[in-house]
Amino acid sequence: MTKVSVELIKDGDYLAEDVFTSRGSLLMEKGRVLTLREKQVLKAFLIFEVSLVSDKTESASSHTEEGVRPSLALKAFQAEYNDLLEFVRKLFQTAEAGGMLPILEVRSRLETVLQHIDQYHPMTANYPTPIFEYLFHHSIRVSLSSYLLAKWHGISEKDHLPIALAGLLHDIGSVRVDHRLLDKEASLMNQEMEAVKKHTVFGYQILKQVSGLNEGTKLATLQHHEKENGSGYPLGIKGEQIHPYSKIVAIVDTFHAMTSDRNHKKGISPYLVLEHIFNESFGKLDPELVQTFIHRVTSFHTGTKVILSDKRVGEIVFTDRAQPTRPWIKIDGDIVNLALVRSISIQEVLSE
Repeated sequence: MTKVSVELIKDGDYLAEDVFTSRGSLLMEKGRVLTLREKQVLKAFLIFEVSLVSDKTESASSHTEEGVRPSLALKAFQAEYNDLLEFVRKLFQTAEAGGMLPILEVRSRLETVLQHIDQYHPMTANYPTPIFEYLFHHSIRVSLSSYLLAKWHGISEKDHLPIALAGLLHDIGSVRVDHRLLDKEASLMNQEMEAVKKHTVFGYQILKQVSGLNEGTKLATLQHHEKENGSGYPLGIKGEQIHPYSKIVAIVDTFHAMTSDRNHKKGISPYLVLEHIFNESFGKLDPELVQTFIHRVTSFHTGTKVILSDKRVGEIVFTDRAQPTRPWIKIDGDIVNLALVRSISIQEVLSE
């Protein structure tokens, strides 16, 4: 057992002892596998040192208590996620070079990650990643969240994987957009924005002749920026003209794009983004899908730790289904009803 500074924690380190908050609540259990997310949580709770297991092999084999298993499952998910990330990098390079896409391998690798979907949550998925890798992480997050939304909304199981594929490939047309525009730190000019919007057409052109993908998956690349009232692009279609897969991807794409750090902007609180998506359901996004998405992603257990926009750390104690983005938060024994205190919002969900 070794006592180390939180700053020195490496991905894959194991906790040798339980970690408690200053008020005596269990924060992390002995044997937990540590990642960047856990490191951020420890810092948020002003914990500066932890005890780590010196022999990780021994830890992995000997810590079999019930409380450790979720951490090991999370580690398995992260390993599969990283493998898919490396594959998506190469896949997009193949698309950029005009090569043939290995769709059977795409399906197989995505199915492997989906086996661990219970370790994934859209609200905690946007952990910090290198800006230059935004496109690849975004594609995977949209894929996994689209899969979940399809399940949550009761869509036929046969459509779940095609919808996940639609999410994974929805931005593949970006490889044919001038990289200088995608990497630009300032806001795009109108002419530049029109050039970026062409990624939808480029994506459909890349996929339209690919066998092994159904038409809905292909159409999602073309239609994920269309709006219910016809104000979207590239075709300006509306309502039932938009494929159901595209409607799912549109919601999830909006959520992850707005909550992620980009070259030209910082990510926004996921709860504020959900409020934006709710407002968009009045004419732009499918209202029933939006209702399902907001209801399910805010259904956290009581005690879920969060960071507020004023940097205070608290825990969710009650969520009013009429205002799911504005739960009650317990902070040092006091209750803050965010439905009444509109100047404060949840900045980040730390753990469930």
